[in-house]
Amino acid sequence: MNEATENSTRDGLEVVYPPVFADVREAVQVRMRALLWWRLLRWAAWGAFVLTLLASGVALLPPTPDPGAVVKLVALGLVAVGAAELAPWLVARSFFLAVRSQGEATAVVGEDGVRWTSRDADTTIRWALMPRYVETPRLFVLLTAKKSGSGFAYLPKRGLAGPGEADRLRAVLDRHISKV
Repeated sequence: MNEATENSTRDGLEVVYPPVFADVREAVQVRMRALLWWRLLRWAAWGAFVLTLLASGVALLPPTPDPGAVVKLVALGLVAVGAAELAPWLVARSFFLAVRSQGEATAVVGEDGVRWTSRDADTTIRWALMPRYVETPRLFVLLTAKKSGSGFAYLPKRGLAGPGEADRLRAVLDRHISKV
């Protein structure tokens, strides 16, 4: 038995990966899509933009069209939509800067949960804290319960030792937490 198989059998399934912004951005997007308040906030921003367009049309009606008000209303709507659409990128960027400073991460997925280690950190998350997961083509994203906050963690598939390891990881996750 080779060392990688021996380690994954004895200690759990190992995922080793350097932090990559695309992974963090995707994990943040998955997390935010799972939050009702975030979906409502995005819809509100887009709704505000539509309302500003309607109000702009009214502001251009005779007898006193006001092009200056139209510019202000459209700009306000664009700011609302821009802020809502840019927020996930900003959150991901902030999170990425923190994890990038730690260098390569190693996650060991076992029966009790997941243990991440990096240059200066050693963190264990038990399954009870992250009872749900979403699988994307590139990641497994672990999510906190709906009632307990908006936490997440991610495991990139590219950090697995081989192609069959994704199936093994999925099986461990399915045994302990539920797929969203």
